[in-house]
Amino acid sequence: MMKSMHISLKAGEKLFLNGAVFQVDRKVTLELLNDATFLLESHVMQPEDTTTPLRQLYFVAQSLLVDPANADAARGLFFRQLASLMTTFTKPAILMNLDDAGRLVGEGRTFEALKALRGMFPLEEAILNCAVPPKVA
Repeated sequence: MMKSMHISLKAGEKLFLNGAVFQVDRKVTLELLNDATFLLESHVMQPEDTTTPLRQLYFVAQSLLVDPANADAARGLFFRQLASLMTTFTKPAILMNLDDAGRLVGEGRTFEALKALRGMFPLEEAILNCAVPPKVA
């Protein structure tokens, strides 16, 4: 039996539910009574924010939820990008989390994969900041 889920939204906030976008005009709590695929607006990455390899992978994974009509193409792109990143990164923590994210997407647990990818953003940022040579005055 599916346990219901409560989602609280603030006025003006958006909810992406099974590919549809809802915007509420006042504070509201929704109760989902069955399985649904959703993203809160705070978890939706905009194209202009895809400035790093992990953020680009996140954006592709997110499209599985936001645009289910094109999920097959997005899934293929996700796994191609994932394979590329697995050969690019060398840090074991990132490789392990990338492997987990790929497994989760493969199991249809995309929301959990997004959470795993978001958790790697600070580590990726630290790696990229260390890789940037100091500015010469």
